[in-house]
Amino acid sequence: MVTQPVANAVNGKIRCDACPVMCYIADGKSGACDRYANQGGELVRVDPFTVIEKTASEGGKIVPFLPDDSADWDGDLVHAGSTFITAVGAGTTYPDYKPAPFIVSQKQNGVDMVTVVTEGIFSYCGAKVKIDTDRFIGPETSLVRVDGEAVGHVTTGEYGSQMLSLGGVHHLTGGSKKEGRVTCDTLMRLCNGEQLEMVVDGGATLLLKAGAAPIINGTLEERMRVGCGSATIGIFARQWKDMVDEVVVVDDHITGVLSEHQAGKLLDVAPTGIKIKGRRSTPGRYFQVAEPGIGWGGTNISDPLDILGDFDPKIAYPGLRLLMVSTTGEQFGYYVLDDALCPVKQDVLPDAVAQTVAIVAENCEPAMVSVLFMGGAGGSLRAGVTTNPVRLTNSVRQALTNVTCGGAPAYLWPGGGITVMADVSKMPSNSFGYVPTPAIVAPIEFTMRLEDYRALGGHMEAIVPLEEALRQAERRIARQSDAPWPMDETNFRWGA
Repeated sequence: MVTQPVANAVNGKIRCDACPVMCYIADGKSGACDRYANQGGELVRVDPFTVIEKTASEGGKIVPFLPDDSADWDGDLVHAGSTFITAVGAGTTYPDYKPAPFIVSQKQNGVDMVTVVTEGIFSYCGAKVKIDTDRFIGPETSLVRVDGEAVGHVTTGEYGSQMLSLGGVHHLTGGSKKEGRVTCDTLMRLCNGEQLEMVVDGGATLLLKAGAAPIINGTLEERMRVGCGSATIGIFARQWKDMVDEVVVVDDHITGVLSEHQAGKLLDVAPTGIKIKGRRSTPGRYFQVAEPGIGWGGTNISDPLDILGDFDPKIAYPGLRLLMVSTTGEQFGYYVLDDALCPVKQDVLPDAVAQTVAIVAENCEPAMVSVLFMGGAGGSLRAGVTTNPVRLTNSVRQALTNVTCGGAPAYLWPGGGITVMADVSKMPSNSFGYVPTPAIVAPIEFTMRLEDYRALGGHMEAIVPLEEALRQAERRIARQSDAPWPMDETNFRWGA
């Protein structure tokens, strides 16, 4: 365990100054955050200090805590440049006038490098959640609730996915104490990979877990759509043109019609006289064919014929073959027009048509929930890196400093400040904690050349060699095979 300096002791209790709550902790007990404890009069960080190592096979995965008697960790140093010190379990800089918990030097391919690690206390943070589904989860801007408390809202849907924006300073600090506490707990559990139930005002009940398929109103989502209705027509038009006379791909957003679509025109698909109830956008593309819902293609219909008007008797003819299919291939129907030009559903699909429906489904990726942590590295956090915080911001902007979260690559938002976003599934397990102010505790690392650290006014007196930091490491994990190495030269302007 990482030992922290102790400023005050009262009646056998020690005062923890790792966050604004300033708990007094009795021997053998932990503070309100469960992150720091009093162990024999010393303040210790409860979660293990974590390092990431390259493996020989480069196929390692994030693993749970190593047992105390594990033979895998013998204290030996690894080859220079193959270990990365993360901020997970490192501790915080609060009250911010002191250097970061670990400022570590090591060589990377002969270059003197420094990594500064801090568990940041983020009051300004949240999570962006991508849910791969066409199903209606609730109106845009609707509140998302956990245990009855508002923790975020439904935001703009993206291609084949519904999106949530959770957390943020207004939910953490701007509402009731319970709202702040529930929001903080929601962010921590979701970012740590736990399954969580949420309810959308005027919408669905969601059961979400990062990296797993979403469960919407009790139904497990299996597929993400291959594309909108129009795109699906374009993709499969060549296969459908010789086996059916008309295809309608039902979609809440853009429903496609083969005979009218440009793809159908170029393939000489004859007009069929079909009529679609909805707002025609361009040939073969229709908006608003139905209300959003959990039925066909994200609409509220269970019978696709509900979106059809009467066929034009001047063009349509008895025996016309019609395929209706959803954007995931999960719903489909094969119809033939009778003498009255009414579609009659056929009990059996021709083998060739069934194969095309199967191909639509095959081209749908597995539905998944993605969780991206988003936070702003404020002036106080940056003070743990340098005596002149704006220089750190400039160094990050100039690609002289690489920012990671638990060793995972962090996307840096343009504009002012250091606002980052990281995929929680690429971070070590249990990377996130909390303080009951309330705020999220999340790891953040800044890596740069030693000369660049000196130039930005870094805490040079606090630098320790890798060997010293490794003596305090309690958990080592293999990096994910698809994750870039945080110290690789290509992360920096000087090495690109």
